[in-house]
Amino acid sequence: MKPFEQIVDEYGPMVLRVCRAVLGPADAEDAWSETFLAALRAFPELTEDANVEAWLVTIAHRKAVDATRATARRPVMVERVPERPSTTGRPEDWDGDLWAALRALPTKQRMAVAYHYLAGLPYAEIAAILGGSTDAARRAAADGIKTLRTTYRHATSVGGEA
Repeated sequence: MKPFEQIVDEYGPMVLRVCRAVLGPADAEDAWSETFLAALRAFPELTEDANVEAWLVTIAHRKAVDATRATARRPVMVERVPERPSTTGRPEDWDGDLWAALRALPTKQRMAVAYHYLAGLPYAEIAAILGGSTDAARRAAADGIKTLRTTYRHATSVGGEA
């Protein structure tokens, strides 16, 4: 088995992309940290033949669920947070319309898109993480991509960039 530090180096960027896609930029870095803290605690029991990528995405999924529940319990202090430009490489910096379209997807579709297209997981592993069948995971990802193609194309053509 690789040393844990090497696993963090190898899979850390992928886990962060998944956390950002599932949770948004505000909670992604905390979920990333929580993912690797939990992984470090569980690492000694990981078997040699384990799929490390799927194992980490499963942990990240659980941390995303925890973060979503925590966010739902937090009071909202202002009606709308002002948008500020940033150069941190976060999704909203890439393309606000694309990020808004991704954020608007139903939760399972957003997760299936993130886990398949950003983490590269096969649908069987996505089904194991989200619960349900391989076909349901494939359908959620396909529906999510179809919606993104429609809403993103519409947003960019309205904005005059297409």
